[in-house]
Amino acid sequence: MAKKYSSKINKIRTFALSLIFVGFAVMYGGLFFRNHPLVMTLFMLFGLLFIIASTGVYFWIGLLSTRTVQVTCPNCQKQTKILGRVDMCMYCNEPLTLDPALEGREFNEKYNRKNT
Repeated sequence: MAKKYSSKINKIRTFALSLIFVGFAVMYGGLFFRNHPLVMTLFMLFGLLFIIASTGVYFWIGLLSTRTVQVTCPNCQKQTKILGRVDMCMYCNEPLTLDPALEGREFNEKYNRKNT
């Protein structure tokens, strides 16, 4: 069975979005403790911390996106960003690389590690 890959930027954005949903769920869980204001307040503050963390992750990926290389995908002809030695097209999941040594090799995310 083939492993499902996606672009690194989309993975990080998905993580940040999940932090928002987790934060809202934690805040909603605090509503079950309306009779205990201290516990409810702790849930609300903990949920708020998740949302603030999400904002930080979105800010970080925005800064990281400025260091990417924009290329035209050979498969779908759309502009996409490459982060690292290998990445996937954000639209069609075509494996992309700018490293001539990796051209023609099977896609593997381990190529982005420094020891590979």
